[in-house]
Amino acid sequence: MIGKVDEMNGKTIKLKKSKNVKDMQTFVPVIQNRKNLNEVSQYSFPKLYEYKVDVYLENKLKENDLSGRRISEIPTVTIVIDTKFPAKKENNNRLYDMAVTDDNKVWMGGESTELKLFDLHGHLHHTVHITTEGFYLCMYNKQVVYSDQRNKAVRMISDTDTVVTMFTTRDWVPFGVTSAASGDLLVCLRKDDQSKVVRYSSIGTVLQEIQYDSQCQPLYKQAVYITENVNGDIIVTDWEKKAVIAIDRLGIFRYSYSGKDKSFKALSVATNSNGHVIITDRPGNKIHMLDRDGRFLRYIIPDGGIEEPRAVCILGDGEMMVGECFTGIVKRIKYLYD
Repeated sequence: MIGKVDEMNGKTIKLKKSKNVKDMQTFVPVIQNRKNLNEVSQYSFPKLYEYKVDVYLENKLKENDLSGRRISEIPTVTIVIDTKFPAKKENNNRLYDMAVTDDNKVWMGGESTELKLFDLHGHLHHTVHITTEGFYLCMYNKQVVYSDQRNKAVRMISDTDTVVTMFTTRDWVPFGVTSAASGDLLVCLRKDDQSKVVRYSSIGTVLQEIQYDSQCQPLYKQAVYITENVNGDIIVTDWEKKAVIAIDRLGIFRYSYSGKDKSFKALSVATNSNGHVIITDRPGNKIHMLDRDGRFLRYIIPDGGIEEPRAVCILGDGEMMVGECFTGIVKRIKYLYD
């Protein structure tokens, strides 16, 4: 019908321009000869709703990812532990990193050449002496492992409290270290203005080096803390980029997260059994929670707040431990409930 109307319009325009009265008198509009349509299809259009992405993701998290558990609106602090690490003269830093053992104790490292083992109630069980400050820790084969930046080595504490050198990193300085599901160790390394992630075997064989993206551009500027997610992603905090950078197990870039305001600086990172990424934001005095694809879910700010958070580790039963860098205080936080 639209085609017929267009045809009629074309003819009337030509007649008007020609000023031919005889043709005008004999012209019968084609629209008069139209046939009525027996059926006209009725279309219903979809309803469009405005919905905040963060709210949607949070609801999906609650519905699908937490198996009936929910994130507490105001997470509660159940235990407070004073690690009693001394303050560094230059910047007052005290507490740097933590690592959870299989029997639910936590190794803590700070501004001294000691590692301290606390239980989840805050009781000090053991202290060992190491070769440097306890900046970067992880558990590997049930033993605590740390990066020795002074001597460019990765070392382990044996059952007899002896410091054992696992391997050296040559002219690269080791930073964050974590154990991978494959049984390897992932280490952040830096030399001059370069940063990379290297996968080592237990005896120090280099199995994988990750430094550049698909465009041959550096992935990292200042790689510091590192963890592996349940889906195999390798997640690093980059202090110079002020971002969390995730790559897959093959070293291919997955995503980058730079916070929701300009003051954001990701210090440390951990993941839970659901694949959520937990980031300590020291300038913002809060903890960020992302899904496994790097999408922001919500902030975790406990009752009473958190000051200068740096170290973080995940416990079972919906809890985490977060360490305040300047005070040396560790807070056990319940952030999930049934």
